[in-house]
Formats: sequence, C-alpha cells, structure tokens
Amino acid sequence: MIKKLFFLGALIFSMTTYAQVGGRSTYQFLNLLNSPRQAALGGKVVTNYDYDPTQGLFNPASINPEMDNQLSLNYVNYLGDVSYGTAAYAYLWDRRTQVLHTGVTYINYGSFDGYDEQGNPTSSFSGGEVAVSFGHARNVAFTNFHVGANVKFISSKLEQYSSFGIAADIAVMYVYEDWDLNITAVGRNLGTQLSPYEDTYEKLPFELVLGVSQTLQNIPIRWHFTLDNMQRWEVAFANPNRDESDLEGNTTSEKINFIDQAFRHMIFGIELFPESGFNIRLGYNVRRGEELRIVEQRSFAGLSAGFSIKLNKLRLSYSYSKFSAAAASSYFGLNVNLQ
Repeated sequence: MIKKLFFLGALIFSMTTYAQVGGRSTYQFLNLLNSPRQAALGGKVVTNYDYDPTQGLFNPASINPEMDNQLSLNYVNYLGDVSYGTAAYAYLWDRRTQVLHTGVTYINYGSFDGYDEQGNPTSSFSGGEVAVSFGHARNVAFTNFHVGANVKFISSKLEQYSSFGIAADIAVMYVYEDWDLNITAVGRNLGTQLSPYEDTYEKLPFELVLGVSQTLQNIPIRWHFTLDNMQRWEVAFANPNRDESDLEGNTTSEKINFIDQAFRHMIFGIELFPESGFNIRLGYNVRRGEELRIVEQRSFAGLSAGFSIKLNKLRLSYSYSKFSAAAASSYFGLNVNLQ
C-alpha cells in the first residue's frame, strides 16, 4: 500500500508539466528543466553555445571552451514540498582535448506520512533521486559541426525501494558564427537500469529534442525554437473536461488533429540583450499551455519569464513559470567565473 501511494505521489509531482508523456518510464526527473535560463525560455532549450555550463547537462554538444572554469548552481522551488537542483562545472584541459564537463542533478520529494492497508499511521518516509554526469564535446575537423556525449550514473531511493541505472546523451550541433545561428539535435537518456526497484526492469525516459536559435542582426534579440519529445508524435490527447453537451444530451469530445499534434511539440523563447550584463527572457510552452489550460478562465499556463544580471564574476538568474491558476515554480541560479 505504501509503495503504491508513494509512486502515485511521485508521479503526480514530478510529471505535472509533461502529463501526456509521463508514466511510461522511470527516472523521470532526468527530463526536468535544469536552470532558470532554460525555464524562462519555455523549457528544454538546447541551442545555447556560450559560457553557461548548465547547458551541457541537456546538450553535450554545446560544451565549449567558453565554459572553462565556470561553475553553475541552480535551485528550483517546485510543486508542493518537492525541490530539485543542478550543479555543473567545465574545465578546459587543452585545445586538443577541448573541454571536460561534469554535473549533478538531484530531486527531493519531501517527507510523506506512511499508512498501512487499514489506514493506521506508520512511520514517515521520504524519497529522492540523483544523477552524476560526465561529458565531452569535439569539433568535427574543418567543419562547423560539434558532437558530444554525456554519461550519467543514476541513483534513486523511494521509501524502502532503491534502484541504480546508467544513461547517455548523444548530440550534434551546427554553429554558424557568421549568422550567429545554432542548430542541434539531442538524443537523451539512452540507457538501462542496472538494478530495478523490485523484479521488473523499467525503461528510461528517452527523449529526442531538436532546436534552432539565432541572434537578429542589429537587434539585441535572440530567438529560440525547440521541438521536444520528437521520439513520439502523438503527445496530445482529448481532454474529457472539455467535452461539450447540447440540449439533447449529445456529447462532443475535443478533437485532436495533425496541427494540434504538431504544435504540442513546440516551444518558443526570446532573450532580450542576450550578450549584455542584464538580459530579459520570455517563453511559451505550447503543450504545457494547452494541457493545463482551464476552460473559460485565463490562467496564463505555459508562459514563463525571467532575467539575469552580471555582477563582476557572478551572474544571478531568476525565472518564474506558470503551470495553472493554482501552481507555479520559481527557479534560482548562480553562475560563478572561477578564473
């Protein structure tokens, strides 16, 4: 009984923003947003190729010399008592081997009250998961292409049940400096459980993400366009709460067509003054906005915004993401230049 209640709670909390593709695999925390910058731009942005080592956690092909000796720490006040965070660091070994990258992602599900099958209280319990990653990227000689990979070691403990796993991210990125244009494709969480919670080995949350971004010429704006969950076309499903009934009692269900499916993969984001000491970030996640939209009520679901400010060798970031009228999350980030 305890196990069922805990898994239900963990699933609800950790997959609120990705309801239709959740519940199909374990270690779902691996696909949570990893920084205020990513959250503000709508989520899962994979096209940043600059100083930020946190981007290497989601897209190893973005690991580059500009990340040298940069340390990034991020914390998220998620839903309920759930919190999670990331840390990332990159080091330039030399120009031949380029940059080595490491990072940590963790989630704490908080404390739960335990009950037996008869409803009698037992001891309280908690749950948490962590992934430690090591990454590296290389430029394909005489081209604008970069390839990279992460290896992740995963540990999960949910009440008395624990599991260990290993996964890899593989990515390719095209960086055309003349146009300040980045195009990338990332295959994330290719791996397996080394030891299951009990007897059943579960799949990892594999995800294919495509992205493109560019800074506009003579205008201090960088736009981002992301396609997430491209490994599965049908991510949109009819919401029964939007069924309509006529006076004769006939019910019409919400219709999902090709255009609906296509837009549910889309994420839009813009950065104002992207290369300055202060910038503003805005984003919209179409699927999150549609899945959490309340009929006949303006909830601003799917919208996100944030900013960053640079103070000497420190860069502070904050973002706010709206899920529904009753739920939102704040993201806090600190980037430190250790040089």
